[in-house]
Amino acid sequence: MKSFAPIVIVLALASAYGFWYQRSRGKIRVAHTAADSALNAAILGEPLGSRATLVQFSSAFCTPCRATRTLLESVVAEMSDVRHVDIDAEEHLDLVRKLDIRSTPTTLILNSQGVEVGRAVGAPKRDQVLTALAALR
Repeated sequence: MKSFAPIVIVLALASAYGFWYQRSRGKIRVAHTAADSALNAAILGEPLGSRATLVQFSSAFCTPCRATRTLLESVVAEMSDVRHVDIDAEEHLDLVRKLDIRSTPTTLILNSQGVEVGRAVGAPKRDQVLTALAALR
């Protein structure tokens, strides 16, 4: 029975990590970013939305990135004052480092001034995106 204890401990720790990892992906967290670090159209390569901008960092071979892109484009299609900007993380490494993007997809929610007010690491849910955007009214 003694020889099974390390295996049980390792399985318990691995399971706990797996549950934490799955629960943390896709949740939108409120960001506390200084106004002087705002992003603008020159940095993003596209104009900001009048109410909000959803900036998605993705990579070419990222399957969740495609699903996130489709979701965000459908949300933006319903709102004329919100824009979606898709940025290839591999081509913009300096911006990735500056914004501390650690995995793809990562979606930043910017207010009308370009200040980050939320961040989702992983694929967010539609209702989470809508709730975050509703808070910007």
